[in-house]
Amino acid sequence: MTIYWRKSSRSGSATDEACVEVAGVIHGVAIRDSRDADGGRLTVSAERFGDLLQRIKRGAFDS
Repeated sequence: MTIYWRKSSRSGSATDEACVEVAGVIHGVAIRDSRDADGGRLTVSAERFGDLLQRIKRGAFDS
């Protein structure tokens, strides 16, 4: 299975910027550090990822 990673268009194009990339996978959403493409990855369910995005948009970062 080929994984297609995406980075936010707001992250810029400089290689020294700290960003994350996301990709849709069979079991949800994979997340990785854009500066360490061969490093570790975190996979969460699509529902949990959606919850995270909603919390970020609301500014609710605690608990």
